[in-house]
Amino acid sequence: MAVIAQISLGVQDCERAGAFWMRALGYVRRPPRWAGDDWIVIEPPPGVAGAPIAMDRSETPIQEQPRIHFDIRADGDLEAEVDRLLMLGAQRVDWPYYPEPNDREPPFVVLADTEGNRFCVQ
Repeated sequence: MAVIAQISLGVQDCERAGAFWMRALGYVRRPPRWAGDDWIVIEPPPGVAGAPIAMDRSETPIQEQPRIHFDIRADGDLEAEVDRLLMLGAQRVDWPYYPEPNDREPPFVVLADTEGNRFCVQ
């Protein structure tokens, strides 16, 4: 069976993106592979489950409706988590595709990270 080794996120500024996602998720930066290595990979701290995220330098434009994105689960109050992420540098996205409120789907908010990559907070 295959498993996800890491998730690669296209960004223009690896340091800025890495700093945002480390604070947002409580991840830590993996040590460089060798001296001078500027490849940034962040991962859960020891003993915490989760997939590593690599910051891949990219010049491609941001997708308005990306095919793949992160879903972040808030621990408790959704609006408090959204406010925390906004304070870290995320921005609200004008998202016209929210479903009508119902009992089957939890509410979510679409944000963009410091690089403009969309993600959902549930």
